Amino acid sequence: MITEVVAQGVRKGQQPPWIVSDDLWARIEPLLPVVPRRADHPGRKRLDDRKALCGILFVLYTAIPWEFLPQELGFGSGMTCWRRLRDWNDAGVWQRLHESLLAELSAAGALDCSKAVVDGSHVRALKGGPKPVRASSTAPDQARNTI
Repeated sequence: MITEVVAQGVRKGQQPPWIVSDDLWARIEPLLPVVPRRADHPGRKRLDDRKALCGILFVLYTAIPWEFLPQELGFGSGMTCWRRLRDWNDAGVWQRLHESLLAELSAAGALDCSKAVVDGSHVRALKGGPKPVRASSTAPDQARNTI
């Protein structure tokens, strides 16, 4: 069953999109925060960051809930992947990766900003702009608590 779900959308001979290539991993790994292992209470060994990233990509690609990430894939639990995504986001990993890729594209002359689009998800958009005068009330009388 899992192999059928995993095989959907992947052509024969292609690597699934949630498997991180060595080139991509070489770019991402230096940006990840190093978490030292506690000496006093080491507990269970931490899941490899690359496997956690593959689990994150699998969940995002297949749009399954985090708790349904199949253990058979070897990417850890969905909660582990979710926590790692949260921690990396808080550490600014994705922003630094985005900036480094933009810098690399710009240096190679492959970045064309003439066709850039800005929307409300990146720049605050004021709805309707500033109002010139206060809107008049539609009530016949003033409310009792404002008298």
